[in-house]
Amino acid sequence: MTEPLQIAAYLELVVSWVVWFLAFVKPRKQAARQKKVVRDAASRWGLVFNGLGFGCVCAYVRPEGFRKSFAELIASMVIAPLAIILVWSATRHLGRHWRFEAALSQDHALVKTGAYAWLRHPIYTSMLAMILATGLGYSWWPLLVLGILLFLFGIEIRVRAYLPFIR
Repeated sequence: MTEPLQIAAYLELVVSWVVWFLAFVKPRKQAARQKKVVRDAASRWGLVFNGLGFGCVCAYVRPEGFRKSFAELIASMVIAPLAIILVWSATRHLGRHWRFEAALSQDHALVKTGAYAWLRHPIYTSMLAMILATGLGYSWWPLLVLGILLFLFGIEIRVRAYLPFIR
């Protein structure tokens, strides 16, 4: 019974990741025109840990007889679209202020519209949701737990990299 659902969940995850990444195309182009004034290289370490977290949930390491439960697959298929809605709302409102690393431009302004009106870090939240969706739909649970821990450690580094800029 779960075999067709498993295939559907895998396909949805692949499509979800593509659509999730597409949310950054326009903001990246807009941000490229902005001159960075202050940047924190420590935020790159956060990216390393974020990448390790994503790598854990995407790794094909499974015990013999591994199968995902019906509930895990359904949860994955619900969470991924919600993460996509959140990231598209966030990037649309962040626009030219989006940065890959912690940095500020000359005309920096705190965004308080869209998802930023009710959530301080909606892009990070959507990233966590995508890790969770991937883990629930694809990963062995120990790798999901490790992936989330590494991801959260990386986010902590990145959030702290911004703190000197906003004080």
